Amino acid sequence: MTSSTQSDFASQIVSPKGSQLFARAKKILTPRPRTNPVEWGKTRVYPETAGHPGQRNPHKTPYMIPFAMAVHGRTHKRVVMVVSAQSGKSETFLDLIGERLDTAPVPIIYVGPSKRFITEQWEPRILELMTETSLKDRVGTKSRQKVSRKFINGVPLRLAHGGSSGAMKSDPFGMAFTDEADELMKELKGQGNPIGLIDARGDTYADFVHAITSTPSEGVAEVEVDPDSGLEFWGESDPEEVKSTVWRLWMTGTKYHWAWPCPHCGEFFIPRFTCLGWDKPKDRAGKEMPSTPIMAKNTAHLICPQGCIIYEEESVTIERANLPAKEWMNSRGVYVAPGQKILPDGTIEGPTPESTTISFWVSGLCSPFVPWGERAQRYVEAVRSGNPGDIQSVKNQGFGELYSPGGGAVPDWKEVADRASPDYRCDEVPDGVRILTLTADVQKDRIYYVIRGWGAHGTSWLVKADELYGATEELEVWNDLATVVTDTYDGIPIKLALIDSGFRPGKKFLVPEHRVYAFARRFPALVRATKGSSTSMRKPIATSTIDINIDGKEIKRGLELLRLDTDYFKSWVQQKVRWLDGQPGSWYLPEDISEDYCKQIVSEARIRAPGGKVKWIMKSKQNHFLDCEAMQGAACTLLNLTKLRDGPPQRRRPAQEQPASPPPAARPGPSSKPGGGRPSSYWGGASDRYW
Repeated sequence: MTSSTQSDFASQIVSPKGSQLFARAKKILTPRPRTNPVEWGKTRVYPETAGHPGQRNPHKTPYMIPFAMAVHGRTHKRVVMVVSAQSGKSETFLDLIGERLDTAPVPIIYVGPSKRFITEQWEPRILELMTETSLKDRVGTKSRQKVSRKFINGVPLRLAHGGSSGAMKSDPFGMAFTDEADELMKELKGQGNPIGLIDARGDTYADFVHAITSTPSEGVAEVEVDPDSGLEFWGESDPEEVKSTVWRLWMTGTKYHWAWPCPHCGEFFIPRFTCLGWDKPKDRAGKEMPSTPIMAKNTAHLICPQGCIIYEEESVTIERANLPAKEWMNSRGVYVAPGQKILPDGTIEGPTPESTTISFWVSGLCSPFVPWGERAQRYVEAVRSGNPGDIQSVKNQGFGELYSPGGGAVPDWKEVADRASPDYRCDEVPDGVRILTLTADVQKDRIYYVIRGWGAHGTSWLVKADELYGATEELEVWNDLATVVTDTYDGIPIKLALIDSGFRPGKKFLVPEHRVYAFARRFPALVRATKGSSTSMRKPIATSTIDINIDGKEIKRGLELLRLDTDYFKSWVQQKVRWLDGQPGSWYLPEDISEDYCKQIVSEARIRAPGGKVKWIMKSKQNHFLDCEAMQGAACTLLNLTKLRDGPPQRRRPAQEQPASPPPAARPGPSSKPGGGRPSSYWGGASDRYW
């Protein structure tokens, strides 16, 4: 007897209700033809109340299609997507869940950011998927359906949230979805990382795949230009400097970036926040003033790396059809990874990156649902509010980029590099230099130092920024520093050396003497020990005498210590970065200044915390040259170099090393000068002749 004959016979001997059950069982047991989430998604229809009613078109967000197909292909254990808000990720998740349950059902878990999100936003979307698509014939009985657990096509779909450790440790799953990974708890009730717990639920399935999406949060990510392709990729970041979970996951993967062509020059580029521009008003003198939100909205545009100006709604003619610029660029967009390049026809050339995680990043500028003008308006409003939280929300949610605290005010490292002067190179002393000062930052295994030359009215030139390697608890590296401090540069000696004593080399019971203090006593007429203050000070420099240990003997009030206002002098540095060339007080860098130096100058950002307290937030642990340049600002204040007049350089014999313990009569007394300066005799007896 054939199966169809058996079915007909069964329908004759059972009740009408039984016939319905047989018919339903037949539908469930009849497999659907395999398709893919993109084609399956086209069968969905949005109601009239939706923002875009009618049949779903996955190609409206073409950057989500490679992500969906990667999850569908199940060739990688993890598929990570870093994306802005309102970019189509939720609809893509629904396509993936619906297609898998319909054509190749396995137990699925979806993890959202909170219980409220699950009950108020996501569960209603799942119910709509169960009743308005082809899944409606495959839904289990009503009694089996719970808010957090649905039965479809004979398998469970669990809806969990970031704090539900029980759900993440329960049943095994063949597919997992994590939404807004950056909002999950880092450690789940002592059970470990939620991402790892979810991964462990898929160990029993050979083709298990974990799809992870989120807008990013805090972290530091610099742009690096690929020398072969010219494309600007996100560079490698220190994981310790990235708080964003999804960004760290993205970095472990293939790191695909969404790129599109310029409609004017045809060159492919990777859009990001720095490509967005808008007009700014000018005052009567022609100087640019801060833009208003409405002007930013009305004049927003993109600037491609070749300098082309692109307006979102400008018409692009292609194959006798006119398309808005953004739609045209998105339709020709491609994903490209570091080490690859894009040919003019959009073909990707180069090795395919290898990783167990395939990862994608797309800028919020590519979203078809939010205009560029609205993105620009929100950013200007956030900056004008002065609230770092508002700026972070715009950078994370609006552009899909990491937010570095204080990043709205701190200069970009390329802005520092633009200060480089073509007139001189490192180790050269420009003609305008009259005085040299040295500042040093002490670390465990090296000493960073900066030599800056000063001219009329406080104009300065960086002469040298370097490192002396060696364990700073030993004497050898300090002897090297002594050579640097007492040397002359184009015949000009160091006038003043400031050394930060915040780090104490060696353990006190092994090295009783503080090496910085001992070095300062070694050159009492030249070297001063400093320490930064984390709180604001009434004056930017304060002087105090401290007890020190020399050769095992404690000397009461044996050394003068300069306390520096950290906020004042680090702000001074970042102001100097934006000082106009050719003006009194200009701040110059040599033509061959290193990229590392430039990045260190912007390694910290100034923010105003709730309550008005100013804080400097570290964007990178490599901040030593910033500390050195901040001390250069203190040197300028101590020597009153803004009053320095034009004249010839002060070329004198090198400063001589002084006895370890000069006679009391030779020691200068406490200063009466503002800011803790010394009497004129302390600076070699000639400081009054400098101005």
